[in-house]
Amino acid sequence: MQIVIKNKKFSLIQILFLCLYYGVGRYMPVSQRFLGLGGAFRLFCCKRIFKYCGENVNIEKGAVFGRGTDIEIGDNSGIGINAVIPSDIKIGANVMMGPNCYILVSNHSFDRVDIPMCQQGFSERKKTVIEDDVWIGRNVTMTPGRTIKKGSIVGACCVLTKDFPEYSIIGGNPSKLIRSRK
Repeated sequence: MQIVIKNKKFSLIQILFLCLYYGVGRYMPVSQRFLGLGGAFRLFCCKRIFKYCGENVNIEKGAVFGRGTDIEIGDNSGIGINAVIPSDIKIGANVMMGPNCYILVSNHSFDRVDIPMCQQGFSERKKTVIEDDVWIGRNVTMTPGRTIKKGSIVGACCVLTKDFPEYSIIGGNPSKLIRSRK
């Protein structure tokens, strides 16, 4: 059975597991504590919520992903402690994400000066894609629509404002290429 909420279709199973995740799982201990029960419970929920959830995936304590029904996450990948990601992100295989990462899906509009910015709404939603074998450090903020290419490293506290080639090491605010891994 499908339920439509704000033009999005949900199954009863997805709604049940979203409630379990946000009501209980999100607050359970980090994955390495207490025999890994928190991580196992979060993964159990997310496999029933996400569009695709690979093998050996780690969803950490406090992760927020909206409704999550359009998330795709590949094998051996993780969402970091207290990370906030959009509900339609694509994360490849072998992706490491540090704590407190924040991925934006849109920004405030500010084109007009005749009305306050808080009344101008938001820009168009843009999808973020994280390709395979990527390491995202702690406290990284990504602007809408970024693609992090295969084999890249995004340094801690980076504000990712543009895209870079494969195997890049990226850091700073605003982001800049530090060097290539090749």
